[in-house]
Amino acid sequence: MAKKRKPKSLESGRDYEVGYGKPPRHGQFQPGESGNPAGRPRGLNNFITDLRRALGVPVKVKVGDRWRKMSTQEAALMLLRETALQKGARALERFLELACRLNNEPAPAEETPLSVKDEAILAGYIERAARKKSSQRLSSNSRRLLPRRPTKEPRS
Repeated sequence: MAKKRKPKSLESGRDYEVGYGKPPRHGQFQPGESGNPAGRPRGLNNFITDLRRALGVPVKVKVGDRWRKMSTQEAALMLLRETALQKGARALERFLELACRLNNEPAPAEETPLSVKDEAILAGYIERAARKKSSQRLSSNSRRLLPRRPTKEPRS
């Protein structure tokens, strides 16, 4: 019959038992060592951050006879606008789509006068709400003034 071997950790006199969730000491991560050394490098930005930075970089653009300095985003929008106005429907479609998406604020609504019937309904609602509020105040005050009810004695 084969002789059972003790785990190495017990042979060397240590009291560390290898098992589920307890890897051998030589297989554990060393202090300062990452569990994913090939992971995302430090300082690597995501796409949105890179896009914002790229669109904010200033460029020189010739407008008429003069050179103007503006952001890349503004220059790209000017180019899209010029293309839309001169050449084509596709660029115009894209420009209008961007304008609609970014300017989705609702137009200021014109105030229309209420009809007599609507005003009566509104006045009734305000009156009921005021009565309900005052009755709640009275009932909450009266509760404080009343003595506590005697508690029922437990049955034996």
